[in-house]
Amino acid sequence: MSIKSFASLTLLVWLFTATPSLAQSNQYVLDTNGERVDSDDEYYIRPAITDNGGRFTLINRNGSCPLYVGLENTDTPQGYPVKFTPFAHNNNDDDDDIRVNRDLRVTFDEVSTTCINSNEWRVGENDTRSGRRLIITGRDNTTGSYGNYFRIVETQNASIYNIEWCPTEVCPTCRFICGTGGILRENGRILFALDGTPLPVVFQKKED
Repeated sequence: MSIKSFASLTLLVWLFTATPSLAQSNQYVLDTNGERVDSDDEYYIRPAITDNGGRFTLINRNGSCPLYVGLENTDTPQGYPVKFTPFAHNNNDDDDDIRVNRDLRVTFDEVSTTCINSNEWRVGENDTRSGRRLIITGRDNTTGSYGNYFRIVETQNASIYNIEWCPTEVCPTCRFICGTGGILRENGRILFALDGTPLPVVFQKKED
Protein backbone atom coordinates (compact mmCIF):
# COMPACT_ATOMS: atom_id res chain seq x y z
CA MET A 1 0.00 0.00 0.00
CA SER A 2 1.34 3.41 -0.97
CA ILE A 3 1.80 6.19 1.59
CA LYS A 4 -0.93 8.19 -0.17
CA SER A 5 -3.39 5.29 0.02
CA PHE A 6 -2.54 4.67 3.67
CA ALA A 7 -3.13 8.35 4.51
CA SER A 8 -6.48 8.30 2.74
CA LEU A 9 -7.52 5.15 4.60
CA THR A 10 -6.47 6.67 7.93
CA LEU A 11 -8.53 9.79 7.22
CA LEU A 12 -11.59 7.69 6.38
CA VAL A 13 -11.24 5.70 9.60
CA TRP A 14 -10.94 8.93 11.62
CA LEU A 15 -14.01 10.41 9.95
CA PHE A 16 -16.00 7.23 10.55
CA THR A 17 -15.17 7.16 14.27
CA ALA A 18 -15.26 10.91 14.90
CA THR A 19 -18.49 11.79 13.07
CA PRO A 20 -20.89 10.24 15.65
CA SER A 21 -19.03 11.98 18.48
CA LEU A 22 -19.07 15.35 16.71
CA ALA A 23 -22.76 14.98 15.86
CA GLN A 24 -23.60 14.05 19.43
CA SER A 25 -21.76 17.07 20.85
CA ASN A 26 -23.86 19.35 18.63
CA GLN A 27 -27.16 18.15 20.08
CA TYR A 28 -28.99 20.64 22.27
CA VAL A 29 -29.78 20.15 25.94
CA LEU A 30 -33.55 20.34 26.46
CA ASP A 31 -35.46 21.49 29.52
CA THR A 32 -38.59 19.93 31.00
CA ASN A 33 -40.70 21.81 28.44
CA GLY A 34 -38.74 20.32 25.55
CA GLU A 35 -37.11 23.68 24.79
CA ARG A 36 -33.42 24.36 24.34
CA VAL A 37 -31.51 25.28 27.49
CA ASP A 38 -30.13 28.80 27.04
CA SER A 39 -27.17 30.40 28.79
CA ASP A 40 -29.20 33.59 29.34
CA ASP A 41 -31.89 31.84 31.39
CA GLU A 42 -31.99 30.33 34.88
CA TYR A 43 -32.80 26.68 35.55
CA TYR A 44 -33.55 24.52 38.55
CA ILE A 45 -31.75 21.19 38.49
CA ARG A 46 -33.69 18.35 40.07
CA PRO A 47 -33.62 14.54 40.06
CA ALA A 48 -35.48 12.84 37.25
CA ILE A 49 -36.54 10.09 39.67
CA THR A 50 -38.48 10.74 42.87
CA ASP A 51 -37.13 9.88 46.34
CA ASN A 52 -33.65 11.09 45.38
CA GLY A 53 -34.09 14.56 46.86
CA GLY A 54 -35.36 17.88 45.59
CA ARG A 55 -33.88 20.78 43.70
CA PHE A 56 -30.17 21.50 43.81
CA THR A 57 -29.10 23.92 46.51
CA LEU A 58 -26.17 25.20 48.58
CA ILE A 59 -25.25 23.29 51.74
CA ASN A 60 -23.22 24.54 54.68
CA ARG A 61 -21.51 21.29 55.55
CA ASN A 62 -18.92 22.31 58.13
CA GLY A 63 -20.20 25.63 59.42
CA SER A 64 -17.67 27.46 57.27
CA CYS A 65 -16.82 28.25 53.66
CA PRO A 66 -16.78 26.98 50.99
CA LEU A 67 -20.39 25.90 50.55
CA TYR A 68 -21.19 22.54 49.01
CA VAL A 69 -23.46 21.64 46.11
CA GLY A 70 -26.30 19.40 47.23
CA LEU A 71 -30.00 18.70 47.02
CA GLU A 72 -32.97 19.66 49.12
CA ASN A 73 -34.22 16.80 51.30
CA THR A 74 -37.78 17.14 50.03
CA ASP A 75 -39.35 17.63 46.64
CA THR A 76 -40.86 20.98 47.65
CA PRO A 77 -40.29 23.98 45.34
CA GLN A 78 -37.11 25.15 47.09
CA GLY A 79 -33.50 25.27 46.00
CA TYR A 80 -31.60 27.75 43.85
CA PRO A 81 -31.52 28.19 40.08
CA VAL A 82 -28.29 28.00 38.10
CA LYS A 83 -26.92 29.52 34.94
CA PHE A 84 -24.76 27.66 32.43
CA THR A 85 -21.82 29.33 30.68
CA PRO A 86 -20.38 27.37 27.72
CA PHE A 87 -16.63 27.15 27.21
CA ALA A 88 -15.72 29.59 24.43
CA HIS A 89 -13.11 28.41 21.95
CA ASN A 90 -12.65 31.95 20.74
CA ASN A 91 -14.25 35.37 20.95
CA ASN A 92 -16.59 34.52 18.09
CA ASP A 93 -18.38 31.80 20.09
CA ASP A 94 -21.73 33.52 20.62
CA ASP A 95 -24.09 30.53 20.62
CA ASP A 96 -26.32 30.89 23.68
CA ASP A 97 -27.76 27.37 23.47
CA ILE A 98 -26.27 24.67 25.68
CA ARG A 99 -25.17 21.45 23.98
CA VAL A 100 -24.49 17.97 25.31
CA ASN A 101 -20.93 16.76 25.85
CA ARG A 102 -19.55 20.29 25.81
CA ASP A 103 -17.62 21.90 28.65
CA LEU A 104 -19.42 24.58 30.63
CA ARG A 105 -19.48 26.40 33.96
CA VAL A 106 -22.38 26.07 36.39
CA THR A 107 -23.19 28.90 38.81
CA PHE A 108 -25.94 29.37 41.37
CA ASP A 109 -27.35 32.68 40.19
CA GLU A 110 -28.32 35.65 42.34
CA VAL A 111 -27.73 33.84 45.64
CA SER A 112 -26.46 35.89 48.57
CA THR A 113 -24.22 34.07 51.07
CA THR A 114 -21.76 35.00 53.81
CA CYS A 115 -18.90 33.44 51.83
CA ILE A 116 -16.73 35.75 49.78
CA ASN A 117 -16.01 33.14 47.12
CA SER A 118 -18.22 32.76 44.07
CA ASN A 119 -21.17 30.39 43.77
CA GLU A 120 -19.62 28.65 40.77
CA TRP A 121 -19.38 24.85 40.94
CA ARG A 122 -15.97 23.31 41.40
CA VAL A 123 -14.57 19.84 42.02
CA GLY A 124 -13.47 19.76 45.64
CA GLU A 125 -11.74 17.37 47.99
CA ASN A 126 -12.26 13.66 48.42
CA ASP A 127 -14.64 12.73 51.19
CA THR A 128 -12.59 10.87 53.80
CA ARG A 129 -15.23 8.19 54.39
CA SER A 130 -16.55 7.44 50.92
CA GLY A 131 -13.49 8.48 48.91
CA ARG A 132 -15.76 10.35 46.49
CA ARG A 133 -14.99 13.81 45.17
CA LEU A 134 -17.40 16.41 46.50
CA ILE A 135 -18.66 19.36 44.47
CA ILE A 136 -18.11 22.69 46.21
CA THR A 137 -18.40 26.34 45.19
CA GLY A 138 -15.67 28.82 44.31
CA ARG A 139 -13.26 29.60 41.51
CA ASP A 140 -10.47 27.22 40.60
CA ASN A 141 -7.49 29.54 40.39
CA THR A 142 -5.10 26.93 39.03
CA THR A 143 -3.94 27.09 35.43
CA GLY A 144 -6.83 26.30 33.13
CA SER A 145 -9.44 26.41 35.91
CA TYR A 146 -10.25 22.81 34.96
CA GLY A 147 -12.08 22.19 38.23
CA ASN A 148 -14.82 24.64 37.24
CA TYR A 149 -15.78 22.94 33.97
CA PHE A 150 -18.51 20.33 33.82
CA ARG A 151 -20.58 18.89 31.02
CA ILE A 152 -24.11 17.63 30.51
CA VAL A 153 -24.33 14.15 29.00
CA GLU A 154 -27.33 12.28 27.65
CA THR A 155 -28.96 9.22 29.14
CA GLN A 156 -31.11 6.72 27.30
CA ASN A 157 -34.19 8.83 28.04
CA ALA A 158 -35.05 12.04 26.21
CA SER A 159 -34.53 15.27 28.17
CA ILE A 160 -32.93 13.36 31.07
CA TYR A 161 -29.22 13.88 31.65
CA ASN A 162 -26.20 13.23 33.84
CA ILE A 163 -23.74 15.88 34.96
CA GLU A 164 -20.12 14.89 34.43
CA TRP A 165 -16.71 16.32 35.19
CA CYS A 166 -14.35 15.64 32.29
CA PRO A 167 -13.10 18.94 30.80
CA THR A 168 -11.41 17.48 27.74
CA GLU A 169 -12.75 20.26 25.55
CA VAL A 170 -10.87 22.80 27.67
CA CYS A 171 -7.73 20.64 27.63
CA PRO A 172 -7.80 17.90 24.94
CA THR A 173 -4.28 16.73 25.83
CA CYS A 174 -4.90 16.41 29.59
CA ARG A 175 -5.56 13.08 31.26
CA PHE A 176 -8.36 13.57 33.73
CA ILE A 177 -9.88 11.05 36.12
CA CYS A 178 -13.38 11.78 34.89
CA GLY A 179 -16.45 11.23 37.03
CA THR A 180 -20.23 11.45 36.90
CA GLY A 181 -22.25 13.22 39.58
CA GLY A 182 -24.50 11.39 42.01
CA ILE A 183 -25.82 11.81 45.55
CA LEU A 184 -24.00 11.19 48.82
CA ARG A 185 -26.15 11.09 51.96
CA GLU A 186 -24.49 12.40 55.10
CA ASN A 187 -26.08 13.21 58.47
CA GLY A 188 -29.45 14.04 56.94
CA ARG A 189 -27.92 16.03 54.09
CA ILE A 190 -27.77 15.14 50.42
CA LEU A 191 -24.45 16.14 48.83
CA PHE A 192 -23.60 16.07 45.13
CA ALA A 193 -20.43 14.09 44.48
CA LEU A 194 -18.56 12.30 41.70
CA ASP A 195 -17.63 8.62 41.38
CA GLY A 196 -20.81 6.97 42.70
CA THR A 197 -24.06 5.87 41.09
CA PRO A 198 -24.96 8.54 38.49
CA LEU A 199 -27.96 10.73 39.29
CA PRO A 200 -30.27 11.36 36.31
CA VAL A 201 -31.43 14.99 36.34
CA VAL A 202 -33.71 17.36 34.45
CA PHE A 203 -33.56 21.11 33.95
CA GLN A 204 -36.62 23.17 34.82
CA LYS A 205 -36.64 26.74 33.53
CA LYS A 206 -37.26 29.41 36.14
CA GLU A 207 -40.31 31.40 35.17
CA ASP A 208 -40.16 35.18 35.37
